[in-house]
Amino acid sequence: MFSRRGFLGTAALVGASAVSGRVQAASIPEAAHMDKAVMQPPLHPIGGPDYRPVVTLNGWTLPFRINGDWKEFHLVAEPVVREFAEGMKVNLWGYNGQSPGPTIEAVEGDKVRIFVTNRLPEYTTVHWHGMIIPSGMDGVGGLTQPHIEPGKTFVYEFEMKKSGTFMYHPHSDEMVQMAMGMMGMVVVHPRDPNFRPVDRDFVFVMSTYRVDPGTYLPRVNEMTDFNMWTWNARVFPGIDPLPVRLGDKVRVRIGNLSMTNHPIHLHGHSFAVTCTDGGWIPESAQYPETTTDVPVGAVRVFDVLADNPGDWAFHCHKSHHTMNAMGHDMRNMIGVSRKDLAKAVGKLAPDAMVMGQSGMAMGNMEMPAPDNTLPMMSGTGQFGPIEMGGMFTVMKIREDLARDDYRDPGPYQFPQGTVAYEVASPAAEPARQPAMPAHKMKM
Repeated sequence: MFSRRGFLGTAALVGASAVSGRVQAASIPEAAHMDKAVMQPPLHPIGGPDYRPVVTLNGWTLPFRINGDWKEFHLVAEPVVREFAEGMKVNLWGYNGQSPGPTIEAVEGDKVRIFVTNRLPEYTTVHWHGMIIPSGMDGVGGLTQPHIEPGKTFVYEFEMKKSGTFMYHPHSDEMVQMAMGMMGMVVVHPRDPNFRPVDRDFVFVMSTYRVDPGTYLPRVNEMTDFNMWTWNARVFPGIDPLPVRLGDKVRVRIGNLSMTNHPIHLHGHSFAVTCTDGGWIPESAQYPETTTDVPVGAVRVFDVLADNPGDWAFHCHKSHHTMNAMGHDMRNMIGVSRKDLAKAVGKLAPDAMVMGQSGMAMGNMEMPAPDNTLPMMSGTGQFGPIEMGGMFTVMKIREDLARDDYRDPGPYQFPQGTVAYEVASPAAEPARQPAMPAHKMKM
């Protein structure tokens, strides 16, 4: 749970500059920390304009304090341990106890002051991706500001000039720090609460990692061959479901700080892409979709009317991105009996895995995985194994959810006669016209 044991003093600091000394340090708001990887309830505003707060998949919103005309936040860059799903923990870098860091929420026109304390073993910065701010606040180390050295605190001050969905991440040893999980989301709500209102508002950021089986640390030099595909540094079955009331208008905000694009698909509904990190899309330019591609370094936001009750799969449509600990060098043994092979290989390489003779269904995977390694496909539904991993979760649409109830409602109770079923016997093979001999065919 996050701690926010009182905020102290005042701040009157200007520029992305260092904060040092006892007097200045006393003015820094306490840094809230989170020790749970479960979606926290929406954090309703304590002051300023009202808005419908977001909820972050397997995450939380960073509390702020009001100091005169300013909203003040405190980010702490530090090493963290993130559980990708039960049975696998990874040593990452993040903010305020987690990777990704907490979501920052504000309102269009707000003046914000964001303190950043560096507890990493090397210097860092924070770049406010997609936001229109003064150049000296842009967070590019060496170009627009000095790097934040270990143990130092810098402060960023700017006005939220436009509403929308944005991201934050370092521009300081960027390859290592982003590959280690340093990122988060920023949501700026419209000043007018009647501008495109929704009933539920979800947000998450996508990232990818190469974590070799049995290890705890990402390979930061990897560029293409990733094996862990995450939403908010979680993989299925560890990703929160999206609980939704039947009839709700739902907004889903998705950031992509991975190394590839992701075609994100929702079952059972069509939706409209309504916003990017560049701004809101005019309603006249929107069109219905069931899949939207989220490019690298971009944000896509879609709005959907949840008018179809049930448990609806929500996932990346690249099939390898819905697997965990994917071994790209696995041999294809479809059609080959592998019982004797498994015994022989097991003696030489106990951790080896190969595709089953009839495919990769988990029932055919006979070899165990190393410690701290998840099955490639896992999770169980009311009808058996779901056999998905990675970037997969479920939007659960129910009639009886309360307004701010984001608890998992459990499996959908299907009305009688609405589930696909087995027939008593296969249909007769249809009659087929015999192939014409080649010598009688007209050329």
